[in-house]
Amino acid sequence: MFIETIRSEGLAHQSYLVGSDGAAAVIDPHRDCEVYLERATAHEAAITRIFETHRNEDYLVGSPELARRTGATIHHGSSLDFAYGEPTSHGDRFEIGPLTIAALETPGHTAESLSYVLYDQGEPYMVFTGDALFAGSVGRVDLMSDDRAANAAALYDSLHGHLLSLPDGTVVCPAHGAGSVCGVGIHDLPLSTIGHERATNRSLAMDREAFVAEKAGELTYRPPYFRRMEELNRDGPPVPPERWLLRPIGPSKLAGMQVVDIRSPTAFGAGHVPGSLNIWRMGLTAFMGWVLDYDRPIAVVDDFDLDLDRVAAAFLRLGYDNLAGYLGGGFEAWFRSGLPVDRFPIWTVGDLRDHLGEVTVLDVRDGNNRAGQGAIPGSLHIYVGELASRLDEVPRDRPIAAHCDVGYKGSLAASLLTAHGFDRVVNVLGGFTAWKSAGYPVENGVGPVRPSPS
Repeated sequence: MFIETIRSEGLAHQSYLVGSDGAAAVIDPHRDCEVYLERATAHEAAITRIFETHRNEDYLVGSPELARRTGATIHHGSSLDFAYGEPTSHGDRFEIGPLTIAALETPGHTAESLSYVLYDQGEPYMVFTGDALFAGSVGRVDLMSDDRAANAAALYDSLHGHLLSLPDGTVVCPAHGAGSVCGVGIHDLPLSTIGHERATNRSLAMDREAFVAEKAGELTYRPPYFRRMEELNRDGPPVPPERWLLRPIGPSKLAGMQVVDIRSPTAFGAGHVPGSLNIWRMGLTAFMGWVLDYDRPIAVVDDFDLDLDRVAAAFLRLGYDNLAGYLGGGFEAWFRSGLPVDRFPIWTVGDLRDHLGEVTVLDVRDGNNRAGQGAIPGSLHIYVGELASRLDEVPRDRPIAAHCDVGYKGSLAASLLTAHGFDRVVNVLGGFTAWKSAGYPVENGVGPVRPSPS
């Protein structure tokens, strides 16, 4: 038997290839499916079945494309009317060579959510839990319907009625790892087991009433592109374009495009294409869906044009087939052309401390981080993903000092503000992490406190 985990950087997505004796199955493939074909070939196995745990909201699935290229059968939950594949219900069993995979209906995250138990020699060996159960966490419950309490109750029943009935040694294989937007507080573990989760996952230790109350009140964010992913994953994503690698574009051709600068905050602050947005490489999949549209062509700006095939894959996994190319020659080509260059200052936390009271301090962190870690006194909080839709809440009569955890989301926020005409914006490098490390005052729900310098 062979088992491989295929991880998607940025998305914190995990898909799986399992098989034995010349047959293989893939669980939750992403859109660029070449890797599954390559790995199955390496194991001298044919992919015969594809299992989807749910419709997915944060990326385009690769099931139809992988089925087209292999002839494999697609299986997904029967509670949603998919335009492709075969409906699968609780208790359905499938053979993969000598292995057996059985479906468990585990709704709560979405109505059609399934988990799949892999049996070896008749015993449960591992379970592919999708977005129902993660390492140290469980799935968000705001996507199945508007009734979060009912969704949370359904998830509780799925967890305690089905997943926790498996033996403690059963390996847990979730669809996401730490950093995913599909759960709050997912642990960074390479693997887990039912027994480990039973002993350490605080969500599983709650009674039904406490679980429902906490999950119904949980702070989650829903990027605008989620709706598009849901529809395409239900109806079938379009065939991915053959051109995965980006092509070079000259400086004069960027006019009218959505320009995404993937350089560091320091490089971007020192100089950038006017109107461009700064989304660092590893943040592309987390934030492009908040700030980019699917109509206007997109161009990428880097310094040295390295490893751009992975950059292209990040866009295409979220359905951005309007990706046109990259600025050939990097940002150097832009400033060599003599075209205008924009910039904004980079502050340290010491600079910010010296100017408190003179600026609007804009905290663009995730609200869960702000609630758990504290805040700079008097700061205005708007999550960076929501900033573009809440610009009217940002004062224009004072300079704005944007900060996040360490400076990357702060740079995205500063680029959004300058692109929308805010002319006195700075990014605070080091963000709240550096502020707290320096021992500067921190405000929380009780009142201002002063942490000890680290």
